[in-house]
Amino acid sequence: QVQLVESGGGLVQPGGSLRLSCAASGFTFSSYAMSWVRQAPGKGLEWVSDINSGGGGTYYGDSVKGRFTGSRDNARNTVYLQMNSLKPEDTAVYYCARPPTYDYWGQGTQVTVSS
Repeated sequence: QVQLVESGGGLVQPGGSLRLSCAASGFTFSSYAMSWVRQAPGKGLEWVSDINSGGGGTYYGDSVKGRFTGSRDNARNTVYLQMNSLKPEDTAVYYCARPPTYDYWGQGTQVTVSS
C-alpha cells in the first residue's frame, strides 16, 4: 500500500534551517510529482511546494519562495524540502502528499520556529 513518511522536523531559531524528508513506498515514485503542504496552528492547509516527477521542475508558494528548495532522489524514493531563513510564521505541521488527486498524505512532521 502507498505510504508517505515525513521526518526532519524540530525546533529551530528564527533564521535557522531544517531539511525535511519524505520517504515514499507502494507506488512508482518516479512517475509522480510530489507536494509539500503545511498547516499552521489554528489555520487551514497551505500549499508550499511541488516538484515534478523528474525533479527538474520545482514550484513554490509566495510565502516560501527564495527560502525553501525542493528536491528528490528517485533512486531512494525520497523527496526533500530544504528550508532556510526560517521565520516564526513557518511554524506548522508539514505534510508530503501525492498530486494530482492528493489521495495519499504522510502523517506530518512538526516544525517550530521560535527563539
